[in-house]
Amino acid sequence: MAENQDSSQEKTEQPTPKRLQDAKKKGQVPRSRELSAMLVMMTGAIFLIGFGPIMAGNVADILRQGLSYDREAVMTSQHLPLYFRLAVMEGIKVVLPIMGVLFIAALAAPTLIGGWSFSLQALQPKPSKLNPVSGFKRIFGTKALIELLKAIGKFGMVAVVAAVMFWLFRDRFLALGSVPLPRGLFEAGQLVAICFLVFTTALIVVAAIDVPYQIWDNTKKLKMTKQEVKDEMKETEGKPEVKRKIRETQQEMSRQRMMEAVPKADVVVTNPSHFAVALRYEPTRSDAPVVVAKGTDRVALRIREIATENEVPILEAPPLARALHASTELGDEIPAQLYRAVAEVLGWVFQLRRQRSRGGPRPKAPSPDVDPDMDPGPDGRRRRS
Repeated sequence: MAENQDSSQEKTEQPTPKRLQDAKKKGQVPRSRELSAMLVMMTGAIFLIGFGPIMAGNVADILRQGLSYDREAVMTSQHLPLYFRLAVMEGIKVVLPIMGVLFIAALAAPTLIGGWSFSLQALQPKPSKLNPVSGFKRIFGTKALIELLKAIGKFGMVAVVAAVMFWLFRDRFLALGSVPLPRGLFEAGQLVAICFLVFTTALIVVAAIDVPYQIWDNTKKLKMTKQEVKDEMKETEGKPEVKRKIRETQQEMSRQRMMEAVPKADVVVTNPSHFAVALRYEPTRSDAPVVVAKGTDRVALRIREIATENEVPILEAPPLARALHASTELGDEIPAQLYRAVAEVLGWVFQLRRQRSRGGPRPKAPSPDVDPDMDPGPDGRRRRS
């Protein structure tokens, strides 16, 4: 019953990051063959414009060498394979640079839309592809019709551009047969490069239409129903490892923010090694000093290290440190029962600042008294942050 309800729901929700990631693992990413073809042709055209004359000269040298053998060499069967092999190797050297550039362009094209994606799942055989009914739907479906219209439009556009190009350069094309070979090859190379570049310009229009369509079509296929989104959230957030990871990340972020507040503290009260509580008093923002950092053991050690690096006063007052740690949380004002003890500590801090600025003997560190009910004692339960 629930499955029937799900199937009847419309897929109106955008795909979640997990949905997109799972689709990429399956090889389902937006792809535009028009963009790839345009990029490859543009790269080839630019390469031919820049290096076409050099390639034409190399081809002319190969032809000249192939047509300049003497009669005795040609009539000897042992020499012909060698000459042929040399000509083939020289030809490979000529076309290898442009083939390498085109290969790199073909590899780079997918990064512009969808990114690289290699999935073994996409290579696995699917029985549904062998179903004749599904095959007819693919052949006569909406997507096939769109692809047909794209092909017709692309062919028509390129045909029109080609006809215009041949008409404009008809005299140069016809003159190729009456010019010397080196010059003819040079002229042919220039014409081919110009034609490639103009054809690419036409393909830019096709790619500009096809790329947004492919992205829209892929997103449409991956859209989800509201129920699917809810089920995915339950599945993701319900996993113990995900909850643990989220909790650890939150704790780490909270600890990081806490450590960043230590340099701004007025004083750090310690136990001296098991507890550390950093206090900051801003009369314009709070009625009492606020706990900006607290911790035990390794966290307490790190608080002391940061305080030492930033010249924040550190006071060893075990009862007060234990009482502050047990009775407050981060961001809390100290309880009223500890006002007097903390006031002694802040008075010492102000004296210490005055001594640092004016000189003189260092003020004696206080030993504030704490209400026994506020102090959990050395053997009391520690709450680790």
